[in-house]
Amino acid sequence: MAFSNPLSNMFGQSPIKPMEKHMAVSVDTARQLKAFFAAAVVNDWVAAEKVQKKIGKLENEADALKKHLRLNLPKSLFLPVPRSDLLELLTMQDKIANRAKDIAGIMLGRQMGIPKLIETAMLEFVASSIAAAEQALVAINELHELLEAGFSGREIKIVEKLIEELDALEKKSDGLEITIRASLFKLEAELPPVDVMFLYKVIDWIGDLADRSQTVGSRLQLLLAR
Repeated sequence: MAFSNPLSNMFGQSPIKPMEKHMAVSVDTARQLKAFFAAAVVNDWVAAEKVQKKIGKLENEADALKKHLRLNLPKSLFLPVPRSDLLELLTMQDKIANRAKDIAGIMLGRQMGIPKLIETAMLEFVASSIAAAEQALVAINELHELLEAGFSGREIKIVEKLIEELDALEKKSDGLEITIRASLFKLEAELPPVDVMFLYKVIDWIGDLADRSQTVGSRLQLLLAR
């Protein structure tokens, strides 16, 4: 029978649900990049700006949730995991929202177009990185069940499987990034050098979105190992 921690049933006492809420907002921030890039590839910067503002609003919400959790997480909390580990996991979650904001901000600020020859690949790359973030959210949403199970038993196997799937998605994103970089390299001579420099930066940040999502999974995996 699953072990039940009384604290987890006391509203406002357990940080688990707020942690899950923060992750949901962070991933929703990243999810907006799909609409942002759809506007960017057709140079619709009016539509892109609307999405960028939504990204900014969601990132601010995630930041507020992070600060609230940090200020209100008790120093002596009866949980099967250290408080410091939860704070580290929170930081990793927040970096997903931050990176999504970075991507939209630099692209809108420079009104960065995407070369036609890599448009399709870029949209697939963005979707792949978002999928990694969404998979990390699925894993984090098991935190409450992990707590109820005392971080033991069948629930651990479920989360380990989710993390394996997250790792596979991150590897797929890495492969797409390599392909896009190779394609852009072939186009460099036809593009302004400054544009190329910033395109590489955006490509790196899109890949970083998947990397940060995988890091969330890695931090969760460390909790399971304790």
